[in-house]
Amino acid sequence: MPTPPIPPDVLEMMLCPLTRSRLRQEGDELVAEVGGLRYPIREGIPILLIDEAKLPDGVASLEAFKERFADRIPE
Repeated sequence: MPTPPIPPDVLEMMLCPLTRSRLRQEGDELVAEVGGLRYPIREGIPILLIDEAKLPDGVASLEAFKERFADRIPE
């Protein structure tokens, strides 16, 4: 069963917990505009935990991600 869309007004309020960038829904994941971290949606609930995020292609670790996007991650 496909994941239903998150209402736009709710999605507008959610941000990536690491980059603080907006998120867009792609199927059963939320994708951060900055860096492309992918957060799962399980049983209709977004799991916005950094440790649960999938890294973008070409990034081997969370530390490598943080180094690559250091200038776009708020302190």
